[in-house]
Amino acid sequence: MKLNKNDIAIQIKKLNPVFRAVLIYGHDEGSVRERADKIAHQIVKDLRDAFLVANIGLDQLKSEPYLLADEAAAISMMGGRRVVRIDGATDAVTDAVKSFLDNPVGDGLVIITAGGLKGTSSLVKLFGAAKNAAVIACYEDDYGGLQDLIFEVMKEHNLGIDPDAVAYLHANLGGDRMISRNELEKLSLYMGSHTEERHQLVKLADARACVGDSGTLTLDMIAVATTGGDLKELDETLFKAFNRGENAIPILRSVARRLQKLHFVRGSMDKGIPAEKALISVVYSPYSPEKKMLMTQLSRWSTAKLSDALEVVMQAEADCKVTGLPAEAICARACLRIANAARIGTGRR
Repeated sequence: MKLNKNDIAIQIKKLNPVFRAVLIYGHDEGSVRERADKIAHQIVKDLRDAFLVANIGLDQLKSEPYLLADEAAAISMMGGRRVVRIDGATDAVTDAVKSFLDNPVGDGLVIITAGGLKGTSSLVKLFGAAKNAAVIACYEDDYGGLQDLIFEVMKEHNLGIDPDAVAYLHANLGGDRMISRNELEKLSLYMGSHTEERHQLVKLADARACVGDSGTLTLDMIAVATTGGDLKELDETLFKAFNRGENAIPILRSVARRLQKLHFVRGSMDKGIPAEKALISVVYSPYSPEKKMLMTQLSRWSTAKLSDALEVVMQAEADCKVTGLPAEAICARACLRIANAARIGTGRR
């Protein structure tokens, strides 16, 4: 069964016992890990407990497909329900999982995580059609998803938050839910360390003081520098991102999302719609710092140039996947080409 947004929130808090297996997949790896762990914690307190948590490798499951049913039916020596984890799954495990779902044995909960699966995947289709299994898709946080996360973490720590601080966090947290949550937890810890007030209000100065270098080093910063033609900032942020192990594909997709926003606004303006009105359609909040940045960058781009830039990004992503060349170099070259196009648009050198 495919879960919608509201269903996901409910099942992560308390999974319906009818579900014997859960598939969690998507490009937001942080959200995939977080949701998988939350569901597992409903069954097992310590996920490192070898008696209650069984991890099956892909190669192992391919050669021994019966292992899934065996582990799900196994009884722990210490008592209690068990969790069976399969991480990094592909369609190669579909047959083994189908065999289990057709005849589920024992009471173990099977949790499967996968990154790059598409909606057309045989594994995704299997879970979507099964009545005793659930599938959760994890996409990078959009405006609403990130806002929900901000308020969720603040509420957990009995904190209020000023609208200016929310806008700042929107601009400086990326699409990866795990990274965003870690930054918000750090902010909550900071608030508790410098005041004794029981209920505190996070203000803009607090957000800026806490979500600093590591928080602002996000995919969005690279995208802003790219579409703004800021070569120095682009060079610095790309270097830091690759140095900390950031993958080229999410960077390119972040740049693509920003180009798409600019393309939509510029296209609306070409039809006679005022820039202010067109911008609200893509930033959602008139108070968002992103609105001002987009407005500034619009003068650098025409609709045709934005279309060309989007083709550069899509080709770069394809090259990362099939050419075998260093993905970091392909990504950096694409961003540099787009940044130079932005500079030419305003005569900057």
